[in-house]
Amino acid sequence: MAANLFTGIDVGTTKICTLVAQETEDGGLQIIGVGIEPSRGLRKGVVVNVEDAARAIAASIEKAQRTAGYEIASAVVSLAGAQVSSINSRGVVGVSGDVISAEDVARANEAARAIAVPYDRQVVHVLPRGFVVDGQEGIRNPVGMHGFRLEVETHIITAATTALQNLAQCVQACGVEVEGFVLNPLASAEAVLRDTERDMGAGVVDIGGGTTDIALFHEGTVSHTAVLPIGGNHVTSDIAHGLRMPGEVAETVKLTHGHAIPSEIQPGESFLVRPFGEEAPVEVQRADLVAIIQPRMEEVFSLVLQEIERVGAVNYLPAGIVLTGGGSRLPGVRRLAADILNMPVRVAGPGELRGLVDQLSSPAYSTSVGLLLWLQHVAVSEGPAAPAPRRRGRGERPSVDWGQIKDFLKRLAP
Repeated sequence: MAANLFTGIDVGTTKICTLVAQETEDGGLQIIGVGIEPSRGLRKGVVVNVEDAARAIAASIEKAQRTAGYEIASAVVSLAGAQVSSINSRGVVGVSGDVISAEDVARANEAARAIAVPYDRQVVHVLPRGFVVDGQEGIRNPVGMHGFRLEVETHIITAATTALQNLAQCVQACGVEVEGFVLNPLASAEAVLRDTERDMGAGVVDIGGGTTDIALFHEGTVSHTAVLPIGGNHVTSDIAHGLRMPGEVAETVKLTHGHAIPSEIQPGESFLVRPFGEEAPVEVQRADLVAIIQPRMEEVFSLVLQEIERVGAVNYLPAGIVLTGGGSRLPGVRRLAADILNMPVRVAGPGELRGLVDQLSSPAYSTSVGLLLWLQHVAVSEGPAAPAPRRRGRGERPSVDWGQIKDFLKRLAP
């Protein structure tokens, strides 16, 4: 019997990461294929240039295929962007027999899904939050229980249909079928959130390049999700404008010298950088850099707090917030978040990885790894497994069908 194989494509604003993993005998995952490529053609998690995005995704897929030795037939794809929204809904059905079956649960979920969705939006997730059997609440899995009336409360996530179609088109142009979409913070939660935090009540805040994604959990299930149109790229842009330097230089300066709290840097610290209009590097005080970064990061966490307060979840997060994503690597960000949110905060990345994991333990890859865990733990119970990647013979060169991509790009030309 062939081992289970899982493939995820994390299509982010700053990077595209394709991972292939194999399930081990003890139920763990071993990363056997990695393809990381700078992102192009996306802004704030949304495709803005189909040609550029398709080329970047294709390059990432080819790298993963080359390292894994497998041809990727299908994959689950990450989803972000301000076009995502969520709502809670309830479904009620009568039990078909004396004992509740999986079919009864599926009918209850379908009843909850029967909400008025605008014509330009599409349902991405229908996540059960809890079940009620004949008035008895707090049931997580009703299958096998006796009852006559089954209710389910679900968290439904929708996204703009055109945004989903554009993203799917870019992936399918590479010869890979989209098995499904997974909202970024839900995938990240699979990689960084502990079971005790999920049960007590906690939130995952994924600070990406173009967006900050939020998922709040209570009593083991997701209670709210949101996407804020602000992220690490805004910090980079602020630095580029404030210190008058190219964007790529500003990104390097942020990663090398950045900090979120002015009081935690040493007085008089400085660094050399070449801004616009200067032929030689000039000295910049680190305090001036931090004075640019701090207000933007304060804005990020203030918006997160507003979202938590808006849904009345402040008192339902005793385990606090788990920060992840590339933006969480900024020094001082944990303390700043704890001060503004007034709750426990920790920074986390994927843990207990095996295989090709040199880079993947960073918080920047929480969504990438979380996609594989979502496939392993969640999607398997929701539908048929993905078609297995096809093993190539020795000596065969794994590659993307570039002829297919060229034909696709030609169709885009006017």
